[in-house]
Amino acid sequence: MTSVFDAPIDAGEGPQFVVDQGVLRENFEKLRRAADGVPLRLASKSVRVRSILEWGLEQDGVCGLLVYSAAEALWLVENGAHDVVIAYPSVDVATMAMVAQNDTARREITFMVDLPEHLEMIGRIGREHGCELRVSLDVDASLRIGRLSLGVHRSSVHTAEEAGEFARLASETEGVRLVGIMMYEAQVAGVADATPVHRLIKRRSVQELEVRRGAVRRAVEQYADLEFVNGGGTGSVHLTGNDGVVTDIAVGSGLFTSTFFDNYRDLTTKAAAYFVSPVVRRPSESVVVTFSGGYLASGVGNSSRMPTPVWPEGLRYFGQEGPGEVQTPLRGPGTRGLAIGDNVWFRHTKAGEACERFDTVHVVEGGRVIETVPTYRGEGKNFG
Repeated sequence: MTSVFDAPIDAGEGPQFVVDQGVLRENFEKLRRAADGVPLRLASKSVRVRSILEWGLEQDGVCGLLVYSAAEALWLVENGAHDVVIAYPSVDVATMAMVAQNDTARREITFMVDLPEHLEMIGRIGREHGCELRVSLDVDASLRIGRLSLGVHRSSVHTAEEAGEFARLASETEGVRLVGIMMYEAQVAGVADATPVHRLIKRRSVQELEVRRGAVRRAVEQYADLEFVNGGGTGSVHLTGNDGVVTDIAVGSGLFTSTFFDNYRDLTTKAAAYFVSPVVRRPSESVVVTFSGGYLASGVGNSSRMPTPVWPEGLRYFGQEGPGEVQTPLRGPGTRGLAIGDNVWFRHTKAGEACERFDTVHVVEGGRVIETVPTYRGEGKNFG
């Protein structure tokens, strides 16, 4: 039986990025089933390949995109994307002005806000161009236990009362229209089920959010006609929609399933994305060196951010070197039989970040390359 590792990838000019199309489709179906009827919103930062995002938008059960940059949102809409929510606040006033002047972009793009300064900035652009720009309120979804906050540092708005007050302010700000809420529970979606403590925190957080998210929505709806309430992520897609409040769930990393998600007990998606690097040296019988490969993931710097060699099996790093900027030494039983020019397959720790290293993606099915498509980088786009 053929596998993705049988694909004839030529890495002679340098490492190559590969996506297994069959597994990608399987992962999407698993995520859609896990959402149990709640529409999915694809997170572009975990994909960064326009053709794959376009494929996703064509699938049943997908309502739109969750992107990370205002300029990215405009570019995607100009290329046919719809219902594009920018997941993070932006200060890109030049792009805001371009959106304000474009009928389609004004209809399809929603900016994220959580401070009065955000409202004033976007509202000023709207007033200058005689229109209203769409905004969504980012509400902090972290779990607070006394003075302890478990989650990520995002929004300044946490309680239903704060959300209602912000919605009131938005309703009084000319040039903006509040149409959505986002509540991303990072302490659930972004934390593996590694220990009983982790599992306890996640259960308690889900229970707290089932109450608070509804209260937030009711408070905001006193001042705004909401079109969406977004929540979740790949790691919580099976939990987020249970409260009956969320109208769409963000997923992205689960399509590629990087090593970050290998220890999620309830996640059944499989690895679909790899990068391939050629063997260029053999210092000894038990050591090979591949070209480049030091593609470390963002976050706290430690070994968990390193790519993982997965094929041939039985390869590991040297502790004093690890994956390098221009060469990566490997040892272990997997080095046997590897010759100069042979490929070693790696998985990245995070999904979309690897795409920033490559211009193209080789899409593989049945052990052969069926097409090669550009990444954002390959299309000359760098959104940060």
